[in-house]
Amino acid sequence: MADLHPMVAAAQGGALTAMGGRDALQARLGHVFGTDALLDEALRHRSALAVRRQGRNSNERLEFVGDRVLGLLIAEWLIERFPKEREGDLGKRLAALVSRDAVATVAEEMDLGSYLTLLAEEAKAGVAARRSVLADALEAVLGALYLDGGLEAARRFVRTRWAAQVEGMAAPPVAPKSRLQEWSLARGLGLPVYRLVSTEGPPHRPVFRVEARLGETAAEGSGVSKQAAETEAAAALFARVSGK
Repeated sequence: MADLHPMVAAAQGGALTAMGGRDALQARLGHVFGTDALLDEALRHRSALAVRRQGRNSNERLEFVGDRVLGLLIAEWLIERFPKEREGDLGKRLAALVSRDAVATVAEEMDLGSYLTLLAEEAKAGVAARRSVLADALEAVLGALYLDGGLEAARRFVRTRWAAQVEGMAAPPVAPKSRLQEWSLARGLGLPVYRLVSTEGPPHRPVFRVEARLGETAAEGSGVSKQAAETEAAAALFARVSGK
């Protein structure tokens, strides 16, 4: 702790550094880390690197790994769980289960935000509770879990924490953009219009913000790709115009 910048130390993930905190989180993950530094890195928000330290990384690299691991493990599971389903329907299920919303839901159930390390100012602003931050952190934790314990450790975690979502998906979900379009056309309202509002963040990891509009009603969404941002905006707009 002594080598951390004071503003970072003030917001250090107290639940992890407190007595029993690491054990509690590892129990929720179903894995005891052989390399503690991997778990620490997975929980380190990029704001915690306001003062760069040699050998320290934010959780973005592990998030990159975890995103791929999650996709593989969910795809594997769906092939087993729905052996007669077509590729297109499996793809719809996969997209929903690895979405930011699905991942953030699991992170919230684990109270993952209480373990994050971030700049004090960010902590006070409630950044640890943002669903985008939680989703990114959980993917990073999954990446760390895979690198430390292998695919089987990651598989045990995913199949435990995603079980309710997989089993609760009686039929392949309709993609938010398709659902919004079907709803609007059925009512003679025409097609939704999507507009790029802004692009933020570093070149290697931009964040796109998109507006979806139907008549006089609009909603926005964000994502690491334009497609993801449009999907989020469509879901938000559908909820607004349909009341669902």
